Amino acid sequence: MSNMEKLIDSFIEYLRYQKNYSENTCLNYEKDLKEYLTFLNKENIKYTDMNYDLSLNYLIFLNNNKNAKTSVSRKLSSLRTFYKYLENEGKIKNNPFLLVSSPKKDKKIPNFISYNNLEEILEIPDLDTAVGQRERLIIEILYACGIRVSELVNIKLKDIDFRKKTILIYGKGSKERIVVFGKYALEIMNLYIKNGRDELLDGVSSEYLIVGKKRNKLTTRRIEQIIDNIIKKTSLKMNITPHMFRHTFATHLLDNDCNLLAVQELLGHESLSSTEIYTHVSNEHLREVFLKCHPRNK
Repeated sequence: MSNMEKLIDSFIEYLRYQKNYSENTCLNYEKDLKEYLTFLNKENIKYTDMNYDLSLNYLIFLNNNKNAKTSVSRKLSSLRTFYKYLENEGKIKNNPFLLVSSPKKDKKIPNFISYNNLEEILEIPDLDTAVGQRERLIIEILYACGIRVSELVNIKLKDIDFRKKTILIYGKGSKERIVVFGKYALEIMNLYIKNGRDELLDGVSSEYLIVGKKRNKLTTRRIEQIIDNIIKKTSLKMNITPHMFRHTFATHLLDNDCNLLAVQELLGHESLSSTEIYTHVSNEHLREVFLKCHPRNK
Protein backbone atom coordinates (compact mmCIF):
# COMPACT_ATOMS: atom_id res chain seq x y z
CA MET A 1 0.00 0.00 0.00
CA SER A 2 1.43 3.38 -1.02
CA ASN A 3 1.79 6.32 1.36
CA MET A 4 -1.03 8.14 -0.44
CA GLU A 5 -3.36 5.14 0.00
CA LYS A 6 -2.57 5.05 3.73
CA LEU A 7 -3.35 8.75 4.00
CA ILE A 8 -6.68 8.27 2.21
CA ASP A 9 -7.57 5.45 4.63
CA SER A 10 -6.69 7.55 7.68
CA PHE A 11 -8.65 10.51 6.25
CA ILE A 12 -11.77 8.38 5.73
CA GLU A 13 -11.44 7.06 9.30
CA TYR A 14 -11.19 10.68 10.49
CA LEU A 15 -14.40 11.60 8.63
CA ARG A 16 -16.23 8.51 9.86
CA TYR A 17 -15.31 8.55 13.55
CA GLN A 18 -14.28 12.10 14.39
CA LYS A 19 -16.49 14.14 12.07
CA ASN A 20 -19.39 11.65 12.21
CA TYR A 21 -20.00 11.82 8.47
CA SER A 22 -22.57 9.40 7.08
CA GLU A 23 -21.37 6.15 5.52
CA ASN A 24 -22.63 7.27 2.12
CA THR A 25 -20.62 10.52 2.33
CA CYS A 26 -17.48 8.64 3.39
CA LEU A 27 -17.83 6.25 0.44
CA ASN A 28 -18.16 9.21 -1.95
CA TYR A 29 -15.02 10.83 -0.53
CA GLU A 30 -13.13 7.54 -0.86
CA LYS A 31 -14.28 7.07 -4.44
CA ASP A 32 -13.28 10.64 -5.40
CA LEU A 33 -9.84 10.32 -3.81
CA LYS A 34 -9.08 6.97 -5.42
CA GLU A 35 -9.95 8.46 -8.81
CA TYR A 36 -7.59 11.34 -8.00
CA LEU A 37 -4.86 8.86 -7.02
CA THR A 38 -5.26 7.13 -10.40
CA PHE A 39 -4.72 10.51 -12.10
CA LEU A 40 -1.58 11.18 -10.01
CA ASN A 41 -0.11 7.78 -10.85
CA LYS A 42 -0.88 8.18 -14.54
CA GLU A 43 0.73 11.64 -14.68
CA ASN A 44 3.58 10.56 -12.37
CA ILE A 45 2.81 13.35 -9.88
CA LYS A 46 3.35 13.13 -6.13
CA TYR A 47 0.51 14.40 -3.96
CA THR A 48 3.02 16.69 -2.20
CA ASP A 49 4.01 18.24 -5.56
CA MET A 50 0.46 19.23 -6.47
CA ASN A 51 0.14 22.99 -7.06
CA TYR A 52 -2.44 25.39 -8.48
CA ASP A 53 -1.40 24.85 -12.13
CA LEU A 54 -1.44 21.06 -11.79
CA SER A 55 -4.80 21.22 -10.01
CA LEU A 56 -6.20 22.96 -13.10
CA ASN A 57 -4.90 20.02 -15.16
CA TYR A 58 -6.95 17.72 -12.96
CA LEU A 59 -10.00 19.91 -13.57
CA ILE A 60 -9.41 19.56 -17.33
CA PHE A 61 -9.07 15.79 -16.84
CA LEU A 62 -12.47 15.66 -15.10
CA ASN A 63 -14.11 17.74 -17.82
CA ASN A 64 -12.60 15.60 -20.58
CA ASN A 65 -14.11 12.54 -18.90
CA LYS A 66 -17.51 14.20 -19.27
CA ASN A 67 -18.26 14.51 -15.58
CA ALA A 68 -21.39 16.49 -14.79
CA LYS A 69 -20.88 19.90 -13.17
CA THR A 70 -22.30 18.61 -9.90
CA SER A 71 -19.85 15.68 -9.93
CA VAL A 72 -16.88 17.97 -10.63
CA SER A 73 -17.95 20.25 -7.77
CA ARG A 74 -18.21 17.32 -5.39
CA LYS A 75 -14.82 15.91 -6.42
CA LEU A 76 -13.14 19.29 -5.94
CA SER A 77 -14.81 19.65 -2.55
CA SER A 78 -13.48 16.21 -1.58
CA LEU A 79 -9.96 17.25 -2.56
CA ARG A 80 -10.16 20.58 -0.72
CA THR A 81 -11.21 18.76 2.44
CA PHE A 82 -8.56 16.08 1.99
CA TYR A 83 -5.73 18.58 1.50
CA LYS A 84 -6.98 20.63 4.44
CA TYR A 85 -6.67 17.45 6.51
CA LEU A 86 -3.12 16.92 5.19
CA GLU A 87 -2.28 20.54 6.00
CA ASN A 88 -3.53 20.12 9.58
CA GLU A 89 -1.52 16.90 9.87
CA GLY A 90 1.64 18.72 8.75
CA LYS A 91 1.99 16.67 5.55
CA ILE A 92 1.80 19.71 3.23
CA LYS A 93 2.18 23.49 3.59
CA ASN A 94 -0.53 24.77 1.25
CA ASN A 95 -3.85 23.50 -0.06
CA PRO A 96 -3.49 23.43 -3.89
CA PHE A 97 -7.26 23.16 -4.43
CA LEU A 98 -8.23 26.07 -2.21
CA LEU A 99 -8.37 28.61 -5.04
CA VAL A 100 -9.79 26.28 -7.70
CA SER A 101 -13.35 27.40 -8.43
CA SER A 102 -16.09 24.85 -8.83
CA PRO A 103 -18.12 25.06 -12.05
CA LYS A 104 -21.34 27.01 -11.80
CA LYS A 105 -24.25 24.69 -11.20
CA ASP A 106 -27.18 24.60 -13.57
CA LYS A 107 -30.09 25.61 -11.37
CA LYS A 108 -32.86 23.07 -11.70
CA ILE A 109 -36.33 23.92 -10.56
CA PRO A 110 -37.20 21.24 -8.00
CA ASN A 111 -40.29 19.16 -8.58
CA PHE A 112 -42.99 19.25 -5.93
CA ILE A 113 -46.33 17.58 -5.23
CA SER A 114 -49.62 19.48 -5.43
CA TYR A 115 -51.73 19.41 -2.29
CA ASN A 116 -54.50 17.42 -4.03
CA ASN A 117 -52.01 14.76 -5.10
CA LEU A 118 -50.51 14.76 -1.61
CA GLU A 119 -53.92 14.04 -0.12
CA GLU A 120 -54.34 11.08 -2.46
CA ILE A 121 -50.96 9.70 -1.35
CA LEU A 122 -51.90 10.09 2.33
CA GLU A 123 -55.09 8.07 1.81
CA ILE A 124 -53.24 4.96 0.58
CA PRO A 125 -51.77 3.55 3.86
CA ASP A 126 -54.13 1.28 5.80
CA LEU A 127 -54.22 2.65 9.35
CA ASP A 128 -55.68 -0.63 10.68
CA THR A 129 -52.28 -2.28 10.13
CA ALA A 130 -48.87 -1.67 11.72
CA VAL A 131 -47.22 -1.28 8.30
CA GLY A 132 -49.90 1.18 7.19
CA GLN A 133 -49.45 3.29 10.32
CA ARG A 134 -45.71 3.40 9.68
CA GLU A 135 -46.22 4.32 6.01
CA ARG A 136 -48.57 7.17 6.89
CA LEU A 137 -46.19 8.47 9.56
CA ILE A 138 -43.24 8.44 7.14
CA ILE A 139 -45.12 10.62 4.66
CA GLU A 140 -46.59 12.91 7.34
CA ILE A 141 -43.18 13.61 8.87
CA LEU A 142 -41.37 14.10 5.55
CA TYR A 143 -44.02 16.61 4.49
CA ALA A 144 -44.67 18.23 7.89
CA CYS A 145 -41.00 18.75 8.75
CA GLY A 146 -39.24 18.96 5.38
CA ILE A 147 -36.44 16.72 6.62
CA ARG A 148 -34.07 14.55 4.61
CA VAL A 149 -34.63 10.79 4.52
CA SER A 150 -31.26 10.28 6.22
CA GLU A 151 -32.54 12.49 9.05
CA LEU A 152 -35.86 10.67 9.25
CA VAL A 153 -34.35 7.21 9.80
CA ASN A 154 -32.19 8.55 12.64
CA ILE A 155 -34.99 10.14 14.70
CA LYS A 156 -35.04 8.67 18.20
CA LEU A 157 -38.01 8.75 20.56
CA LYS A 158 -36.04 10.94 22.96
CA ASP A 159 -35.62 13.55 20.18
CA ILE A 160 -39.40 14.19 20.07
CA ASP A 161 -41.15 16.76 22.28
CA PHE A 162 -44.80 15.71 22.02
CA ARG A 163 -46.06 18.70 24.00
CA LYS A 164 -44.32 21.33 21.87
CA LYS A 165 -44.65 19.20 18.71
CA THR A 166 -40.98 19.53 17.82
CA ILE A 167 -38.20 17.11 16.83
CA LEU A 168 -34.47 17.56 17.37
CA ILE A 169 -32.83 16.74 14.04
CA TYR A 170 -29.18 15.87 13.51
CA GLY A 171 -28.40 17.12 10.01
CA LYS A 172 -25.36 17.15 7.77
CA GLY A 173 -22.08 17.39 9.65
CA SER A 174 -23.92 16.54 12.92
CA LYS A 175 -25.51 20.00 12.96
CA GLU A 176 -28.58 20.18 15.16
CA ARG A 177 -31.82 21.98 14.41
CA ILE A 178 -35.38 21.93 15.69
CA VAL A 179 -38.25 21.16 13.32
CA VAL A 180 -41.95 21.52 14.04
CA PHE A 181 -44.85 19.24 13.17
CA GLY A 182 -48.62 19.71 13.30
CA LYS A 183 -51.67 17.91 14.69
CA TYR A 184 -52.03 15.45 11.79
CA ALA A 185 -48.48 14.20 12.25
CA LEU A 186 -48.99 14.09 16.04
CA GLU A 187 -52.15 11.99 15.71
CA ILE A 188 -50.56 9.37 13.48
CA MET A 189 -47.37 9.42 15.55
CA ASN A 190 -49.33 8.60 18.73
CA LEU A 191 -51.29 5.87 16.94
CA TYR A 192 -48.13 4.30 15.56
CA ILE A 193 -46.17 4.45 18.83
CA LYS A 194 -49.04 2.99 20.88
CA ASN A 195 -49.89 0.24 18.39
CA GLY A 196 -47.99 -0.39 15.15
CA ARG A 197 -44.46 0.21 16.41
CA ASP A 198 -44.64 -2.41 19.17
CA GLU A 199 -46.21 -4.89 16.76
CA LEU A 200 -43.39 -4.38 14.25
CA LEU A 201 -40.66 -4.72 16.89
CA ASP A 202 -42.33 -7.85 18.37
CA GLY A 203 -40.45 -7.67 21.66
CA VAL A 204 -37.24 -6.21 20.28
CA SER A 205 -36.31 -2.89 21.94
CA SER A 206 -35.29 0.14 19.90
CA GLU A 207 -34.63 3.80 20.55
CA TYR A 208 -35.57 4.76 16.97
CA LEU A 209 -38.97 6.04 15.84
CA ILE A 210 -39.20 4.39 12.40
CA VAL A 211 -38.53 0.67 12.76
CA GLY A 212 -38.90 -2.53 10.75
CA LYS A 213 -40.09 -5.99 11.67
CA LYS A 214 -37.83 -7.00 14.57
CA ARG A 215 -35.35 -4.41 13.32
CA ASN A 216 -33.76 -1.48 15.07
CA LYS A 217 -34.32 1.05 12.28
CA LEU A 218 -34.93 1.24 8.55
CA THR A 219 -32.39 2.21 5.92
CA THR A 220 -32.85 5.16 3.58
CA ARG A 221 -33.11 2.68 0.71
CA ARG A 222 -35.99 0.89 2.45
CA ILE A 223 -37.82 4.22 2.88
CA GLU A 224 -37.44 4.83 -0.86
CA GLN A 225 -38.95 1.40 -1.58
CA ILE A 226 -41.86 2.01 0.80
CA ILE A 227 -42.74 5.34 -0.84
CA ASP A 228 -42.35 3.86 -4.31
CA ASN A 229 -44.83 1.10 -3.42
CA ILE A 230 -47.31 3.66 -2.06
CA ILE A 231 -47.13 5.80 -5.21
CA LYS A 232 -47.79 2.73 -7.40
CA LYS A 233 -51.15 2.34 -5.64
CA THR A 234 -52.23 5.90 -6.54
CA SER A 235 -53.51 7.25 -9.85
CA LEU A 236 -50.51 9.56 -10.13
CA LYS A 237 -48.39 9.26 -13.26
CA MET A 238 -45.26 10.92 -11.93
CA ASN A 239 -41.99 9.82 -10.40
CA ILE A 240 -42.13 10.79 -6.73
CA THR A 241 -39.00 10.41 -4.61
CA PRO A 242 -38.75 10.86 -0.82
CA HIS A 243 -36.81 14.10 -1.36
CA MET A 244 -39.77 15.58 -3.25
CA PHE A 245 -41.66 15.82 0.05
CA ARG A 246 -38.88 18.16 1.25
CA HIS A 247 -39.27 20.23 -1.94
CA THR A 248 -43.04 20.23 -1.42
CA PHE A 249 -42.69 21.33 2.20
CA ALA A 250 -40.60 24.36 1.21
CA THR A 251 -42.74 25.28 -1.80
CA HIS A 252 -46.03 25.12 0.08
CA LEU A 253 -44.65 27.26 2.91
CA LEU A 254 -43.50 29.95 0.49
CA ASP A 255 -46.78 29.76 -1.42
CA ASN A 256 -48.48 30.61 1.86
CA ASP A 257 -46.24 33.64 2.50
CA CYS A 258 -43.77 32.05 4.89
CA ASN A 259 -40.58 34.06 5.42
CA LEU A 260 -37.67 32.80 3.32
CA LEU A 261 -35.26 32.95 6.29
CA ALA A 262 -37.65 30.80 8.34
CA VAL A 263 -37.76 28.21 5.55
CA GLN A 264 -33.97 28.25 5.42
CA GLU A 265 -33.80 27.48 9.16
CA LEU A 266 -36.38 24.72 8.93
CA LEU A 267 -34.59 23.06 6.01
CA GLY A 268 -31.21 23.37 7.69
CA HIS A 269 -29.61 25.16 4.74
CA GLU A 270 -26.31 26.88 5.50
CA SER A 271 -26.74 29.32 2.64
CA LEU A 272 -29.85 31.31 1.75
CA SER A 273 -29.05 30.74 -1.93
CA SER A 274 -29.88 27.04 -1.44
CA THR A 275 -33.35 28.04 -0.26
CA GLU A 276 -33.96 30.76 -2.85
CA ILE A 277 -34.48 28.20 -5.62
CA TYR A 278 -37.89 27.48 -4.10
CA THR A 279 -38.96 31.06 -4.75
CA HIS A 280 -38.61 30.27 -8.46
CA VAL A 281 -41.05 27.40 -8.00
CA SER A 282 -43.51 29.66 -6.21
CA ASN A 283 -43.16 32.38 -8.82
CA GLU A 284 -43.74 29.86 -11.61
CA HIS A 285 -46.85 28.64 -9.80
CA LEU A 286 -48.17 32.22 -9.58
CA ARG A 287 -47.43 32.70 -13.27
CA GLU A 288 -49.45 29.60 -14.18
CA VAL A 289 -52.36 30.76 -12.04
CA PHE A 290 -52.24 34.20 -13.69
CA LEU A 291 -52.15 32.80 -17.22
CA LYS A 292 -54.99 30.42 -16.45
CA CYS A 293 -57.28 32.81 -14.59
CA HIS A 294 -56.74 36.34 -15.92
CA PRO A 295 -59.47 37.34 -18.44
CA ARG A 296 -56.95 38.97 -20.78
CA ASN A 297 -55.01 35.73 -21.12
CA LYS A 298 -57.92 33.51 -22.09
